[in-house]
Amino acid sequence: MEALIPVPVVLPLLAAGLKLAIGRKLQRLQALISLGTLAVVLLVSLLLLPAADREGPLVAHAGGWGAPIGIALVADRLSTLMLAVSSAITLCVMIYSLAQSRADQEHRAPLSIFHPAYLIMVAGVSDAFLSGDLFNLFVGFEMLLGGSYVLLTFGGTEARIRAGATYAVVGLTASLLFLVAIAVAYAATGTVSMAQLAERFSVLPQHIRLLVELTLLLVFVVKAAIFPMSAWLPDSYPTAPTPATALFAGLLTKVGIYSIIRLEALLFPGGPVSGLLMWSALLTMLVGVLGAVAQTDIKRMLSFTLVSHIGYMVFGVALSSVAGMAGAVFYVAHHITVQTSLFLVTGMIERRTGTTSLDRLGGLAGPAPAIAVLFFVPAMNLAGIPPMSGFLGKLGLVQAGIADGRPMALTLVAGGLLTSLLTLYVAAATWSKAFWGAPLPEMTTEGGAVPETGEDEAGARGEPGAGGTAGAGSRGSGEGGTGGITGEAVVTAVAMPVPMLAATAALVVLALSYTVLAGPLSALAERAAGELLAREPYISAVLGGER
Repeated sequence: MEALIPVPVVLPLLAAGLKLAIGRKLQRLQALISLGTLAVVLLVSLLLLPAADREGPLVAHAGGWGAPIGIALVADRLSTLMLAVSSAITLCVMIYSLAQSRADQEHRAPLSIFHPAYLIMVAGVSDAFLSGDLFNLFVGFEMLLGGSYVLLTFGGTEARIRAGATYAVVGLTASLLFLVAIAVAYAATGTVSMAQLAERFSVLPQHIRLLVELTLLLVFVVKAAIFPMSAWLPDSYPTAPTPATALFAGLLTKVGIYSIIRLEALLFPGGPVSGLLMWSALLTMLVGVLGAVAQTDIKRMLSFTLVSHIGYMVFGVALSSVAGMAGAVFYVAHHITVQTSLFLVTGMIERRTGTTSLDRLGGLAGPAPAIAVLFFVPAMNLAGIPPMSGFLGKLGLVQAGIADGRPMALTLVAGGLLTSLLTLYVAAATWSKAFWGAPLPEMTTEGGAVPETGEDEAGARGEPGAGGTAGAGSRGSGEGGTGGITGEAVVTAVAMPVPMLAATAALVVLALSYTVLAGPLSALAERAAGELLAREPYISAVLGGER
């Protein structure tokens, strides 16, 4: 089974290289390569998950070099659960992307550039989840960030370049700080192996431990968009192509959360920063949800709720208990799925109407009932309506906070409940404005949806010679939205492609399955939390006889 561990990292990289070599040729083959690669990664992840749960941490040493000299890839309960969920997400988003590209007649660029960047990012996410040393974790971050830079600025529109510049500056600054933290850790301990660091940090002077912990924590706080380092996210994510935005929202911040879990559970258990994390969790929840309340654009609203619900995960980590950590792990799996599906649905709303502004939407439930349902279900799940997985995840965190009993933990419980109520208000208000009531006059014409600002009526109706396909809608580059993958705004009243609806529906069903499988999933999260806080199973599996 250990031989399968490198597959989620190596296979997407090989596929990306092959697709770049093929270039713009053989488009069907390119699509099959992407789908086949992600399907194999999902299959391997589903094989590794029960094996790690049954046998304990599994370790693969790159090149046959054992720790601490070689690069160790470690598949334990936490990493395989994250890998399985992320693999399902990336496959569904790729199906959505291919269907959108085909329907919008964007044939060349997405296959020759978009998909290789996508696969490189997938490899980086997998590497970060499986990494057994700090420097390889840095490499994983750089791979996923390198791919995300391309996806964020794809099409070269002004809005995407502007957002990409901010994203790049923030990402590169955090990466530089990460390298500094690795250098300090290596200078103090002589290793970057997480298993060895877990042993050696405990004998270091307190001030050195605190320096390394705070530096690494700052890096991951930026990556996870935790307050006060969260301002970059709502301005960056909404401008990217819909598949990229959905993937960013679902996965990239969770890699930061995953790294914080490793940091606090394995390297610095019981460290002095739990109080700081509690305050960060509380402010992240409240500032994020208040920002969401103030928005009139669905994409920006979802970006702020993304920030807000990161606070729940930090809440669980800060408690430093098995119950708190288990709640955080469960909530991460839930949030990856729900947030991704909401952004995919929002992309369909934009494709159908040419906008995501609530001031220009209304009555969509009539002409687009499938989209209405696909938005309503994950929105209520995000808000925590019983008995959905969002409710179960929040309930686990609330119970853990009450069991902790500290005043700050109880304050977090109150903050979490308030955030959940405000999320419900935002979700209900958004659905009501966008889908309920009569359609706004400016939303429809004889031929379908009105295009974005700057497009002519003929294009909106799909008349020949107007830049669109007859009867299909319109295409342009107005400022009102990001539209298609290449940056052209595609507006159409034609029924959504079935694969786009099916991929989104699959994610909605996956999130609902967490409710049906809540017992086994909660038990797995609890075992993962116990393994994390015990530390010894991880250290023994990696180091073996090298201790």
